[in-house]
Order: sequence, then structure tokens, then C-alpha cells
Amino acid sequence: MVLARALTLISAAALLVFAGGAHAADKLRVAKSVDLSWEFTSLNVGVEEGIFAKYNLDVDVSALAGDAKLQQALTSGAVDIGLGSGPSMAFAVKGSPVIAVAAFDGAPRNVSVSTVPDSPIKNVADLKGKLIAVTTVGSLTDWLAKQIAIQQGWGQDGIHTIALGAFEGMLSAAHTHQIDGFMVAMEKGFQLEELNKGRIVSGMEKFAPKFHTHVILARKELVATKPDLVNRFLKGFFASVDFMRKNKAKTSEIAERVLHMSPTVASKTYDYEISMFSHDGQFDPEAIEVLKTSFVGMHILASKPADDQLFTKQFLPVKP
Repeated sequence: MVLARALTLISAAALLVFAGGAHAADKLRVAKSVDLSWEFTSLNVGVEEGIFAKYNLDVDVSALAGDAKLQQALTSGAVDIGLGSGPSMAFAVKGSPVIAVAAFDGAPRNVSVSTVPDSPIKNVADLKGKLIAVTTVGSLTDWLAKQIAIQQGWGQDGIHTIALGAFEGMLSAAHTHQIDGFMVAMEKGFQLEELNKGRIVSGMEKFAPKFHTHVILARKELVATKPDLVNRFLKGFFASVDFMRKNKAKTSEIAERVLHMSPTVASKTYDYEISMFSHDGQFDPEAIEVLKTSFVGMHILASKPADDQLFTKQFLPVKP
């Protein structure tokens, strides 16, 4: 009896030691460069469906007002990993301690140039010489607005841009006719049309068919000191994307709540944008060349940077 009790106590102690030694999930602070992007709900899907947890990650999701704000947060160490635009990779060449670790979107089907219902702008040709609001200078929306002008043969100043940050400021300025239009997420354009508060002029995929709309950025310090953490995040992220491909109903339910959209808009957005996602995060050489050319054309950089200044293939291809 004494021996049995002793063995029971030893077993209980062993269980306590094991439980005490179990590792808590690693916390990662991950930020979206904007809060109105349907593609970025992949983070919410990953958290809510417990996908990141399967990789022993506790992902804290936040949203910022554009690529410049995201770079500031990454530089200060307030954020570990960010979802940003392809053009934002140029910040690394200019000294930001950040590197792209994966590309997760192709052509920008998720971005539209839109206007208000009573605007005289009916098509792309009507945009010549007009003032269009973008999030921040040098952002994806800024680059795309200029790309319209270039491809229409107007020169990159054929459309004027103004950085107004968050969407609410853009819409207010458009309704008071301080601006002629605004670059906004396609899903927001659908939503504005449903409410009769806006009108989509054009989607942007036709102006950048070879492109990386969004990339995953990480602090270089994190890549160097905790590569396993980055690797597990990427696996969780692309596992979340795979879940989205296979589960329209659940994905749309989460998008409705996170982006405050109706079931109709959520369904329409899913159908329009789901094809944008990459399967493994690899960088397309043609898309990278388009980005490099844009950096020089927009006077963001004096010359085309080397690949390793913009991104690393250390974690690619991602295989969840």
C-alpha cells in the first residue's frame, strides 16, 4: 500500500513537471498595412480557425493606415511581421530593417479606382488629369494610379495623386468634390455600389498583369535570430489560404464580420479575388522586374536593386 501510494505520488509529480515544462504558444505581432483588404482576412481566418495554433503560434493581429505606417511599426519593433504591398519592398533598399519573406498575391484584382455616383467620370479615359486619392506616397495605390496614366500614354503625371490615408477621408473628400476619385479595395467598391455611395471605374489587374500585389515582410532581426518562428508563421499563413480556397462559406462569414460587408458583397468578393493567392509564396521573376522598374520610374530608387535587397528565398517554397 505504501509503495503504491508512493508510485502514485511520483506519477502525479511527473505529470506536473511535464505540464509545467510544456511550451506556451509563441506570440507574434502581425499587422495589416490597411484594414479594408479582403486578402488580409487570411490572418483572421488563421486565428479563428485555430490554424496558427497548430503551428504553436499566438498571432496578435492589428491594422495600420498604409505601407509607410507599417514600415514605421516594423522599424520600431512594434510589429514582428507585416502584410504589405509589393512596392513596399523598396523601403528595405532605403534602410528599413525589413525583408520580404514570401509573395502571396499576384495581379491586383483586389484594387479598384472608384468615384462617387454623380461623378462625370465614366471610364478610364475620363481619368486624364484628374486628382485621385491614395493611401500614402509610394504605396501600392499610388503606384497603380500612376500606372494607369503611363499605360494610357499620358505619362506618370497624367493622373495627379494625393495621399489621404484611411478610406473614410477619401470618401468624404470625394463627396465634397475635393478629389475626383480614389483608389480603394475592390470589395469596398462593391460595397459602395450596393449602398449607392460609389461606383467602380475599373479594376487594376489589367494594368499590372505580372505583379506581386502583396508580400509578407519580416524584421531582418527576426529572420536572423528566429527563423523557425518565421517558417512556422508562413506555414500557418498558407495553410489558412488553403482553407479559404476550400471553404467559401466560412471565409465569407469571417469577411462579413471583419470587413463589415453584406453576404452578397462577401460572396462577390470571394469569387473575384480568391484566384489572386499564391500556393507557395514564391517570387515571380517577371513580377519582380516590373516592381524594380517601377521603383526607378517613380523616383523611389535611383537604380534597380538586387533581388537579395528586396526579398529572401530562405523559407520558399512554403509547404504547410
